[in-house]
Amino acid sequence: MEIILASQSPRRQELLQILVKQFTIKVAAIDESILTNETPFAYVQRMAFEKATKIASLYPEALVIGSDTTVVIDQNILGKPANDLDAQRMLRQLSGRTHDVYTAVSIIYQSTPKTFVSSAQVTFATLTEEEITKYLALNEYQDKAGAYGIQGAASKFIEKIHGDYYAIVGLPIQALYQELKQMVLPTDLL
Repeated sequence: MEIILASQSPRRQELLQILVKQFTIKVAAIDESILTNETPFAYVQRMAFEKATKIASLYPEALVIGSDTTVVIDQNILGKPANDLDAQRMLRQLSGRTHDVYTAVSIIYQSTPKTFVSSAQVTFATLTEEEITKYLALNEYQDKAGAYGIQGAASKFIEKIHGDYYAIVGLPIQALYQELKQMVLPTDLL
């Protein structure tokens, strides 16, 4: 069985390697604009589903996994920062506060979609301007929702996590494993 990950995220690729022996990567170029009055929870589900659907339409015999992660504070989605100033704004918002992270996964196999969301709450320490500047100089924030990667240098800012750590990284391993066990041959899983 061919398994396709509809994501260009290196973190998702690394995490999927924990579960699946062999898979290919196909990037789904979709419009990631937030719809009017769309909740963060609905948005992240829609993004994962659209990624999976786009690739599944091209490879109907494959099992396709689409995923999306969003960082949410005060019911506002913090997407990928456009530049340093945008990243700085996001980190200031997160400083000293707790925010939510949602990762949705959509699996499509034999034209049947299955979508689920894993979440976590992350509490940041209060950040100084110097800490923010030093972190931004690493360029680690680029292409990351909320302008940080929990698995990298930003880990020193994290006071507390409640929920699925791997949802924060970008692919909820345990929940995905449970779903895949029901859909694929045991020989396709590690």
